[in-house]
Amino acid sequence: MPYFKLKWLPESSHFNLKLIIFSILLFLGGFFLFLRQSIKDEMPHTINDTAKIFSTLGGEFIIPTDIFAEKVKKIKAFIFDWDGVFNDGTKNEQGTSNFSEVDSMGINLLRFGWWLSHSKMPHTAIISGERNVMSFQLVQREHYESCYFRIKHKIAALEHFMNIYGLKSEEIAFFFDDALDLSIAEQCGIRIMIRHNGNPLFQKYVVDNNLVDYITGQVGGAFAVREGCELLLGVDQIHDQTITKRLRFYPEYDQYLSERQMIESSFFTLAEGKFELQTL
Repeated sequence: MPYFKLKWLPESSHFNLKLIIFSILLFLGGFFLFLRQSIKDEMPHTINDTAKIFSTLGGEFIIPTDIFAEKVKKIKAFIFDWDGVFNDGTKNEQGTSNFSEVDSMGINLLRFGWWLSHSKMPHTAIISGERNVMSFQLVQREHYESCYFRIKHKIAALEHFMNIYGLKSEEIAFFFDDALDLSIAEQCGIRIMIRHNGNPLFQKYVVDNNLVDYITGQVGGAFAVREGCELLLGVDQIHDQTITKRLRFYPEYDQYLSERQMIESSFFTLAEGKFELQTL
């Protein structure tokens, strides 16, 4: 740029003008930097941002995150194993095992988030190989649609559940932890395996045979279900919206809760090769 002097200004004013121009440029630079940061802060986490958070926690994505995200978009139902998923698999003297309110809240937020983004209540079920009284209590209190118990070949329960609600296997996300669950994991759209530190060969088998999409960083009984629920909300980019709507309560959460409470839970087990509705 050619140098020129403003002859109509006194020589002493040239320095002041340069200082004024420099101050304006400095102010504009700071303003645009602030604006850029504000826009960045308001942007939702990208899928890769979410993946990094869970990887730092110790979670393992077995498939690429972009493929994982595409699979999540198809989900319309959530199915959970019980023992080793909601707990560490330890039984009490009555032969049942417990659950955590942290995990229960995670599932409720997951259902609410799906209700918000899909304008429809997702279907929810527990499929267990044993009879767990605490699972019955959770299903009834939280109004899950179905609870299957004493199911030794779980794929039969999955097929029964899909037939009732007109679902496809790729529309189901499944939380599981052990060998009894693999017939379902082989079919479902999203497979989240709850980590246990004592089964490295089983984990290798599941990964090698394409039976899992994500392994939690937390172990069963240490809020691994909550981890998986938040992962699905985060990857679908609806976590923060879900929390905000729950915080405000009215009108969305109030409406969701009213619809949820109208669901009547059904309990099934196998008798002579057929599923029978049970009265508890």
